[in-house]
Amino acid sequence: MVDTKPAVILRSPGDFETFRIKAEDGNYMAMIVDTVKDDVPFNVFFEVFEPDGATPLHHHGYAHEMFFVLKGEGESVCDGKTLPIKTGDAFLVRPGNDHIVRNTGADKLYCLTVMVPNEGFAELVRSGIPMDLPQADLDLLTVRS
Repeated sequence: MVDTKPAVILRSPGDFETFRIKAEDGNYMAMIVDTVKDDVPFNVFFEVFEPDGATPLHHHGYAHEMFFVLKGEGESVCDGKTLPIKTGDAFLVRPGNDHIVRNTGADKLYCLTVMVPNEGFAELVRSGIPMDLPQADLDLLTVRS
């Protein structure tokens, strides 16, 4: 059987499909690569937290979730322990741990978020509310000469 999947997937920020899981959520995710669309065993998101925005308290049964803070400041709360986070920080949440990521700054908090394996997360995000990635977010991702 011949594999018909492309050897390379290339996307620019304007190509990212973006979703807010619930209307009241203070964060949204732009799908860079995901298990649903790309048939890969992991997800990579450009995740944006509005001022005072946060994920709901949740945990993943067997998925690891890693965040790299591209810009902004906030906190990671994991099993009751709060850690401040800022531009350049990276943190990993191991499976089975209740956690929240919260923006504590005056401006947006931007993260590159990676989850492996999927554990149904791409499907959850894609079941949310589609939206356009705001121009200010695109500007952060676009290098201008």
